[in-house]
Parts: sequence; structure tokens; C-alpha cells
Amino acid sequence: MEIFVLILELIGTVAFALSGAIIALQKRMDIFGVCMMGLTTACGGGVLRDVFLGALPPVMFREPVFALTAVVVSAIMFLPVVRRALSRQEQVYEKLLLFADAAGLGIFTAMGVAATIRAGYGGNVFFAVFLGTITGVGGGVLRDVMAGTPPYIFVKHIYALAAIFGALLCAFLWKPMGQKGAMLVCVAAVLMIRLLAAHYRWSLPKATE
Repeated sequence: MEIFVLILELIGTVAFALSGAIIALQKRMDIFGVCMMGLTTACGGGVLRDVFLGALPPVMFREPVFALTAVVVSAIMFLPVVRRALSRQEQVYEKLLLFADAAGLGIFTAMGVAATIRAGYGGNVFFAVFLGTITGVGGGVLRDVMAGTPPYIFVKHIYALAAIFGALLCAFLWKPMGQKGAMLVCVAAVLMIRLLAAHYRWSLPKATE
């Protein structure tokens, strides 16, 4: 695995593991639950992507560094000193969750599109965008189901649409900008949309009755 992709995926793994662990801590889970939530959030989308691509066993099992990183990050979040520090700074807690989740979403959306194109499906933009979106949101959906809450993508500020937009950018910019440029634009776009949506409370119309 080339160094650029490895670094990007490790950053995404840490970001999503943080978001999964924070949700688990909010739900008062034990250390096993916190680690499993972090692991599922960080690696769940990638597993779904690999299943769709027929790349078995999934990268999570072929490259255990990602699963181990997610577990270690989650365990660190469970440390009493970390939990106490976060509990005293509730706003920091919420901002960390938002930024980690947005960063993970952007990175794994880009990783999903990249994996699809490298697998030989670059000419099928719909498939690339679909797998990019699934890779980005899949771990978060599994996390929310395990936490017993409505999946974030269905009830919160612009989320899945940010992933779809970023995936489209990545797919269309792949040839003119190359892999690195297209992936970085995707990550930046998704991150910006998510942060702006949270700040300005952008949401899709909801059923109120």
C-alpha cells in the first residue's frame, strides 16, 4: 500500500475510532463496548466496501494495523484521566466528536472511491460514488445501530449528501488531478460541508407529524 494512502487511511481510522469511542462513552459502555464501537466505526465501512468489490478477506483482516489502531485509540479514550478531562469540557467533547466524525467521513469516502477505481471500475461513476458513500457512512450507521440510536445520516445535519458530493468530486477529478489531488479535494469538501452544516444547522426537510 503506497505511503499516501496508508497515512490517509490511518488518519481516518483514528478519527472514526474517536467518534465511535465518544458515542460509547456517552452511552456508559464498558471498556469492551468502547473498543468495539471504535473498531466498528473505523473499519465497518471498509468491510462493506470490500464485500461489494469481492476483495476478500477485507482489508481489516489482511492489514490488522487498522483494527489495532482503532482499538488502541478507543482504549486511550476510556482512560479515566481522558474521560474526566472531556467531562469537564462538554463543548470540547462535542466539537471533538463533530470534527472526528467529519474528518473520518471525508477520508473514507475518498478511500471508497479510490478503491473502486483501482479495482477497475473507474468508468462506472455511479458505482464509484455508491461505494465511496457506503465506505464513508457505513461505519457510522453500524455505530449508531449498536448504540441504539437512529442512524446519524437520517436525522442529523447534512451528512450522507456531503459524502455523495465529495465522492462525485473525487470520481470526476481523478483523471485531471490524479489520485492524490482528487482524494484531497474530496476530503476537504466533505469536511467543509459537514462543519458548515453543523454550524448553520443545515438539514433536509423532516417528517414532523
